[in-house]
Amino acid sequence: MKKLKLAIPKGSLQESTISLFTNAGFEVSSISRSYYLSFDDPEIDAVLIRAQEIPRYVQIGIFDAGISGKDWITENRADVKDICELCYAKHGLRPVKIVLAVPEKSEIKSVKDLNGKIIATELVNLTKDYLKRNNVQCDVEFSWGATEIKAGHLVDAIVEITETGTTISSHGLKIIEVIMESTPHFFANNNAWKNPWKREKMMKISLLLESALNASKKVGLKMNVQKKDITVILKRLPAIKKPTISRLSTKNWYAVETIIDKKEAKEIIPELKKLGASGIVEYNINKLVY
Repeated sequence: MKKLKLAIPKGSLQESTISLFTNAGFEVSSISRSYYLSFDDPEIDAVLIRAQEIPRYVQIGIFDAGISGKDWITENRADVKDICELCYAKHGLRPVKIVLAVPEKSEIKSVKDLNGKIIATELVNLTKDYLKRNNVQCDVEFSWGATEIKAGHLVDAIVEITETGTTISSHGLKIIEVIMESTPHFFANNNAWKNPWKREKMMKISLLLESALNASKKVGLKMNVQKKDITVILKRLPAIKKPTISRLSTKNWYAVETIIDKKEAKEIIPELKKLGASGIVEYNINKLVY
């Protein structure tokens, strides 16, 4: 049987990535303390690997494809085929930020003040490239972890990944520059991408993952509307294209169905009720393909 070897990020993105695959229609399970994942698709062999390492392992062909952050693809300077961007993080549907941070009382105000200083980070190559673009020369040390605690004690500044900035500020640090924003990407080994079967398989997975992400930001709305109210109701409804309208068996009544941003629902539903809509139903959708 043909197999697609897939690397799934272990650690901070693990739960949200497995949840994304589940929402995309895959049944995913793992054995406690095991790095192997079981998919209900027999054509997929999936393994949990640190996100930091996935780009390199995909590049050299250990895996056909994987998911990791754009920051780690950049850090590894990996030559891989980018299939799609997947905008999610550990705690939400947003990018993370790669930031330059210093102690609150530091006199360092910008990257230009770092000449001759020391920076600690996991993202050594990314940081060196950033410093080079800004014509700054300083020492960049690899950090094995607990990077925030080193600023002001062992080093002058840190480059760190943050989703909300809360951890950085809780350690008495301030962000002075955002180096880049990063989202997970689904990407392939270049040779695997040239294989027709593997490429088709990866494209199908990409479509399902993107459709699940699209759907997670939307909800469906159904409602009944009288003929006299239909014009004003339709003007209030945002839609991807146009709402679906069908006649009901009751004279002069219509069923209206559309898709809206999830965050809009709490505002628009009371307004629709006020404008004459009745039998309003909000429902979740599993996949949305544009």
